[in-house]
Amino acid sequence: MSIDTQICIFTFRMYVKYISAHQPVSPSARETEGHKTMRRDRFTRTLTATSLAYPLLFAAVYAQDQPPPQVAVTHVQKQDFTLTARLPGRIKPSTTSEIRPQVSGIIRERLFEEGGKVEAGQILYKIDDETYVAAVESAKANVAQAQASYDFAVIDARRAEETFANNVSSASTRDTKIAEREKAQAALQVAQAQLRTAEIDLARTTIRAPISGVIGFSDTTPGALVAAQQTSPLTTVRALDTIYVDVTQSINDLLRWNADKSSGDARASAIATMILPNGTPYPLKGDLRAAEPRVEPTTGMVTLRIAFNNPEDRLLPGLYVEVELPQATTRGAILVPQSAVMRNAKGEASVWVVENGKIVVRPVKIVAADGNQWVTESGLKAGEAVVTSGFQKAKPGVAVQIEQQPSIEPPKQVGSN
Repeated sequence: MSIDTQICIFTFRMYVKYISAHQPVSPSARETEGHKTMRRDRFTRTLTATSLAYPLLFAAVYAQDQPPPQVAVTHVQKQDFTLTARLPGRIKPSTTSEIRPQVSGIIRERLFEEGGKVEAGQILYKIDDETYVAAVESAKANVAQAQASYDFAVIDARRAEETFANNVSSASTRDTKIAEREKAQAALQVAQAQLRTAEIDLARTTIRAPISGVIGFSDTTPGALVAAQQTSPLTTVRALDTIYVDVTQSINDLLRWNADKSSGDARASAIATMILPNGTPYPLKGDLRAAEPRVEPTTGMVTLRIAFNNPEDRLLPGLYVEVELPQATTRGAILVPQSAVMRNAKGEASVWVVENGKIVVRPVKIVAADGNQWVTESGLKAGEAVVTSGFQKAKPGVAVQIEQQPSIEPPKQVGSN
């Protein structure tokens, strides 16, 4: 006999008993009115309890007759996963040259287009050179004068040596003439150096680009007076064919990366991806050029320099970007959909796994995110069925039916933490 049949029979019997209790009695009955009231109260309580219990029992019977709830699962697989760090930074040119005058004078010409490209050696400005031309001519005259004095001193010293050899003059006279020759030679060298200085200053009236790159705005105009070694530059040239992005990273992450690199696990560890402000990746990859050989004591961070080729000058200095830099490689990682992960009040992550046809709670350790998936390194085994939907219908310990979903495939790109 089924449970619902037994419940119906029991309820019917209680109903019959209730009807019998309320049948009219003959005057000869010796029950007192108080006895009748007590009996009716007991029966009322019994009937009330039965009425409350019946829906619950009926629900249990109904539940037993229903099939197990369906849940969607995915069978997870192990895979090697390279963790990446997304680090913010700003673009800076590989070379910067601030153009300052090395001689004083009036700017006569500006010979470049602002914002355009310039080549090393290209003329940028011309300073009035009249005084510098005159200085060169004066220096040349001084050289000629010093040369004549030196030539005469050489002849005079030779004569003194000959007369001394013939016992005609004294050794003192000979020594004096030789000293005058040496003095004249030194004076000639000074005059020649002054000429070179004057020629250098004259050449510096033509200001040239020291490097190739993109030139900025001019902060001076023709007719303006400029001074040698002034603090404010006339303009700036930036080499943008290669640009740098300086980022900071935790020393702990850097040590882990170096450990993987030394053990041969850091595959393509020097390859970096730049994410532009609009969220799109820059098509050319970068490489790690250097790490600052010091740790910031207050933050525990190290500055890294990453270089990118910039053949079309698309990347401009000061642009805020993010760089995805590979870190350690997690061996045997398992990816699960983020929708499958639950957290408790302490923030501890767990998933539901179908084991022997029932729901089992499995704690997991999450190390990174990859799109809409979590990367876990412990808590799951390859091939296990992780519940991805149907949480409202099931609960831990309850038998379920599996609605199959595709397995998680290895990602095409490395993940980010």
